[in-house]
Order: sequence, then structure tokens, then C-alpha cells
Amino acid sequence: MNQTAASARPQKHPINRLTLKQRIKSYLKHPLSLFLFLIVAAATLITVFVLFFLILYILIKGIPYLTPSLFAFEYNSENVSMFPAIITTIMMTVFSLILAVPLGIFTAIYLVEYARRGNKIVELVRLTSETLSGIPSIVYGLFGMLFFVTALHWGFSLIAGAFTLAIMILPLIMRTTEEALKSVPDTYREASFGLGAGRLRTVFRIVLPSAIPGILAGVILAIGRIVGETAALIYTAGTVAQIPTGREFLFMSGRTLAIHMWALSGEGLNTNQAYATAVVLLIVVLLINWLSAAVAKRLAKS
Repeated sequence: MNQTAASARPQKHPINRLTLKQRIKSYLKHPLSLFLFLIVAAATLITVFVLFFLILYILIKGIPYLTPSLFAFEYNSENVSMFPAIITTIMMTVFSLILAVPLGIFTAIYLVEYARRGNKIVELVRLTSETLSGIPSIVYGLFGMLFFVTALHWGFSLIAGAFTLAIMILPLIMRTTEEALKSVPDTYREASFGLGAGRLRTVFRIVLPSAIPGILAGVILAIGRIVGETAALIYTAGTVAQIPTGREFLFMSGRTLAIHMWALSGEGLNTNQAYATAVVLLIVVLLINWLSAAVAKRLAKS
């Protein structure tokens, strides 16, 4: 019994058990392997160094200027409060995801589960989504200004910015969801069909729950793009530092944290407060990523 259990355990590759000296000796015997190893190690060290340098630089420059006045309920020229920007960022993120996530997921389900392989329409949709994902954000902003702000007479508003951001993140969510659905083994579908389940039940009860971690990864990337976006929102949501309230709050202008930081740094009078805003923005992004990763792990275990 013990021998069977031991044999069933995954065996480590012999290369993974080599010590550092043994690896160096093996690399010295093969100069090309040593060269590639040095390139990979140098790239890793540079990436880690740049990441930690940016984080430490933002924290050192911004933390000393995190004062209670920056979290006042109302913005004015004296406190330059970021609280309205925090609320607007949350609202903009929620509304954009409500618009883009269902549409992107359902489109990916059709492309993977229902469309025939080799369909020209499917290839056209995929080519279009890949093209849209490479368009600069300022182009989306100009489109949103011409269509949502001007043609539909929504003005600089929360809803105009949310629709523009939804169009921006739609290709990202659609492609990540499509890849997540493709990663689900076909044996899951065959077993469900063998038990008498239809295609719709198989998709929503078997395939979709198995692909949730990959779908959630795409949503995390979309949230990061929403929170850090400025160019598209300047032309659609505006830069007014207020909390959208009232019955028509969707048609009120507002600024997100990224726009707030851009406005403060552009004025040149509140550069220190701009660094403090960057610290809060960094913390918000880290919290969103941490919560999303925790939810993904829990869903994967269940």
C-alpha cells in the first residue's frame, strides 16, 4: 500500500534536484545554455528591481502627505480632497463591469460552445476584437466624445465614461473568457452529454464553473485598466471633482483617482498631493487584485 502511494506521487524532475554548483557546472559545459540562463536571470532581476523601485518611490514621495484633509467629503482648492475621486472610481468600475462582463462572457460562450469551427463570422469577430484591443485609449475617448457626449447628448457624464470604458475592456474580457473556456477538457462536456444533459445545462453547470478562475483573471485585468485610465475619461466623464448624487447621477460629471492625480500634477501647485493620490491608487489596485485572487482560489476549490 505504501509502495503504491509512493509510486503514485509525482516525481520531481532530476534537473530540479540539482544543486547550484551542479547547475553551474552543467551550464559551463554548454556555453549557449549559460548565455540563455544569464539573460533570463538578468531580465528577472531587472523586472523585480524596477517594480520595487517604482513602489518604494511612490510610497516614499506620497505617504508623508497623506493627511486627513485629503479625505474630506467635499473637494475645494484648500484640501484638494480625493474622496470624491475614490467614490467616482468605484462607481465607474462597477458600471463599466456591469456593461462589459455579461456581454463579453456570453459572446465568448457562443464563439467556443455554439459556433461551428472554421466559421468566417467567428474569425471576423476574433480579428475585430484583437484589433480593438490594440487601439490607443485616446481614440476610444474621442469616439466616446463624438458619439455618447455629442450625438446622444449625454454630456460629460458618468454614463458616457462607463460606456466608453465598457467598449475598451470588452475585447479583453471576451478573449480571456474564450481562452478559459477552451482550457476546459472536452471530457467534461462528453461526460455531461453522456448523462443526458443538454448543451445549455452543460455550459452553465459544468464548463462555466470550471473556467471561472480564468474568467476572473480577465476581469482583474479589466479592473486595472479601468482604474488607471485617464485619456478616455477626460473626453467623456470630465474632470469635475464632485460625487455624482441625485436621481440623475449617471448624467453628472466626475473624476476618477487617475484623473485626479493627473489634474493635480498638471496644475503644478499640488504635486505632493498628487503623489499621495498615487499611493491611494496603488493601494486600491493591490486590494482589488488580492480580493479577486482570493475569490478565484475559493471558486477553484469549490
